[in-house]
Amino acid sequence: MTRGLRRLLIGASVLAFAALIAALVAVYLLLQPDRFTAMLQEQAHSAGLELNLASPASPTLFPRPALDLHGITLNAEGADSPILLASRGRLVLPWRTLLGGPTAIAQMEVDAPRVDLDALQDWLATSPPQTANAAPTIPRIDAGISIEHGSVVRGDHVLLNNVTLSAGTLAPGQEFPLGMSASTAAGAPLQLRLTATPRMQGSAMQLDNIQLHLAQGGNTTLALAGNARWHGAANAAAHLGGKLDRAGAGSYTVALTLTPADQTDPLLLHLQLDGPDNHADLRLPPLALAHWWNTLNAPADRQAEPQPELPPGSGTLQIAKLQIGGLAIEGLSVQAGDDAPAAAGTVTKPSAAPVKAKPRAGGKSK
Repeated sequence: MTRGLRRLLIGASVLAFAALIAALVAVYLLLQPDRFTAMLQEQAHSAGLELNLASPASPTLFPRPALDLHGITLNAEGADSPILLASRGRLVLPWRTLLGGPTAIAQMEVDAPRVDLDALQDWLATSPPQTANAAPTIPRIDAGISIEHGSVVRGDHVLLNNVTLSAGTLAPGQEFPLGMSASTAAGAPLQLRLTATPRMQGSAMQLDNIQLHLAQGGNTTLALAGNARWHGAANAAAHLGGKLDRAGAGSYTVALTLTPADQTDPLLLHLQLDGPDNHADLRLPPLALAHWWNTLNAPADRQAEPQPELPPGSGTLQIAKLQIGGLAIEGLSVQAGDDAPAAAGTVTKPSAAPVKAKPRAGGKSK
């Protein structure tokens, strides 16, 4: 190799290396990690939340422009217990953002998140209620959300472990797919698949062609299909129907109807279940039911009001035999409502003698 050719190659290599350094500097300046960090923190602040990172966001270019986040903590403003902890997150950015376009996120990836339901409930309880005339909107997710190695806890108790969640593109008129797998505290596998097509009709958000499939272990599956419509706040309507299959217990027809709140009645869920020897026809107010559940599960030192003994709702429930984990229910007949007595049947545990449940005031044993 001649001296001139060798100098030419060395010069070309130096120019290529300098161009690469310049490109990386330009990418860093265009991505502006501080801009995205500030944007996320501002969005969290507007919702009454605080977002903190263990270290500043770091930009990457290959295989796609992205920002890596480490040590993510999300908690309600002024609260000590975090709602979410995650070891790592990644924000994938569209090329138009890299080239100076509007700030946008194409995909969000979160690794090992831990969600505390107690902290989440505390934040929801202190959040200002949504105004009744606030119209819903469809948030846009260009490429989707990916969560791996997650967990859901309530204080020190693990409810779900090994949570994996993936969601596709969310945009009006496009089918939105969502899948989740997890294991319960008892180790039973849990799987969820959901697809729906969101669209805006006037001031309402419509969910068409809902397909929901839920499976726990290898013995229980629930498949529902239908449509839903939401105008905002408690103005929501939905109708879903399908089948509940339990190994060894048969197949059940399920119908769920959600009617919106009006000036006299709250948001109401009508549940109908019909199968071998087990029947249910219940009308449940979801918001009041959630409040009852939260009150029932609140620690004694945090209870601000007396705990109601029975959940809100009305209707009839007849169970010849039902096994739920280690609890067996036999001969249960309940009729609830303003003028209906509450009745109870026989509740037994495996390998234990039957114990008759005591009827509540105004009720009678079946």
